[in-house]
Amino acid sequence: MHIFRYILALLVVVCVPPGVALWLVIHPLAGFWRRLGPGWTYAILSVPTLGGIAVLFLARRTLLGADLGTNAWLIALAIPCAAIWIVLALRRRRRLTFRILAGWPELSRDQPGVLLTDGIYATMRHPRYVEVVLGTASYCLIANYLGVYIVLAASMAVLYVVVLLEERELRRRFGDAYDAYARRVPRFIPRYSRRAATKKAPDDDG
Repeated sequence: MHIFRYILALLVVVCVPPGVALWLVIHPLAGFWRRLGPGWTYAILSVPTLGGIAVLFLARRTLLGADLGTNAWLIALAIPCAAIWIVLALRRRRRLTFRILAGWPELSRDQPGVLLTDGIYATMRHPRYVEVVLGTASYCLIANYLGVYIVLAASMAVLYVVVLLEERELRRRFGDAYDAYARRVPRFIPRYSRRAATKKAPDDDG
């Protein structure tokens, strides 16, 4: 169990920060990267991303911090986090292809993309970021190293900034259509109104 926890902790402290940082670099400079195209964008950014992973791996002992041990209660809490993460991922993949997930339309000059508003996107605007947080949290709770909780907290703060930058870009691309969508659908937590529930109920008046 100790080795398993260590591997999960290592994945969090080594892989999560560069992945989050990648989107923090892409979204504010989307116009610049779009002129280069997705191929050149990822070719260029892969160098600092892989370099960041290597540096973090070399500093893994410091970054992991104290081993807080195996905690059955935290593992029990990780299970529903992982379950919700998997359900969201399966539902999101029905609408969001890998090309869209990788930002290909956003970085392409001639492919504006399509505003996703159905499926899971009819209940929350950013399911993939909720996935990242829940997936990382489930890893952290099982690993239970001090460093992974620091990475989780920092990643959540940075991802919120990424969401705001992404929404700014979506408003530029889709205009009023995105504004109307944003008013109707919450960012992260689904809002199930009584009105929506009554639509599913049979009409008593015939």
